[in-house]
Amino acid sequence: MDYVAPETVADACRALDADGSHCLAGGQSLVAMMNLGLATPERLVSLRRITELRGVAPTPDGGLRIGAMTTHAELADLAPDSPAATLLAQAARVVAYPAVRNRGTLGGSIALADPAADYPVALVAIDAVIELVSATGRRNVPAREFFRGMFDTVLTRSEIVAAVRMPRSPEGAGAAYEKLSLVAGDFAILSVAAIAGDDLRVAIGGYAMTPLLVAGLDPAGEVREQAARELARLPAPPGDQRASTGYRRRVAPELVRRAVHAAMRARHA
Repeated sequence: MDYVAPETVADACRALDADGSHCLAGGQSLVAMMNLGLATPERLVSLRRITELRGVAPTPDGGLRIGAMTTHAELADLAPDSPAATLLAQAARVVAYPAVRNRGTLGGSIALADPAADYPVALVAIDAVIELVSATGRRNVPAREFFRGMFDTVLTRSEIVAAVRMPRSPEGAGAAYEKLSLVAGDFAILSVAAIAGDDLRVAIGGYAMTPLLVAGLDPAGEVREQAARELARLPAPPGDQRASTGYRRRVAPELVRRAVHAAMRARHA
């Protein structure tokens, strides 16, 4: 197996253009998959030396641009300057364990597109944009369009996740992230991300192969019953080793209720 560690995005994109090439970010998922024989790349293109992919910076519209190589631990320490930053930090704090959070990265997690991961549902709720770069240029893809299925995204072979752009959050909005897992640090059985401003934006993860926006919720009403009606319109959630289809269907409305009520409390705090 070939290993390269370029220092520029352009060099990394060129290296990825060869058959059998695979990006290596924090390596927390990829190395585990290689150990199990689930991934057998012919070339690893490490992104750790590319400074352009690191850092958190404000954008002209009042949002944030977060480099793809920003670690979970760094995201967990984001200042709560906006509901979007608060929501992403809450999600980062429940990713796996400290050792994983110190090495794993935002870009690596979303490029993997595990339906049980924490970031995809948070980014869809935030209405974030994923910034992709290749040898031919850059493009911006809304998070709700980036994730196409289990371990499937719109990324092409020579593209790299460069950053995530989070828009300015509504003034006075509140945010909350609720996660249900078998044990602390495990992948989610279900997760819900909510931002409550003048409008309510709620996304649920683990209920399908991609995060889903849950519409039609009125926080002044019985949110659990509303969520149950809205989710009943969707195809049945998957069943797997963590939870059955029936279990996910039963508990999802309650998790939505908790996230919405927590976001509303944060709004008025």
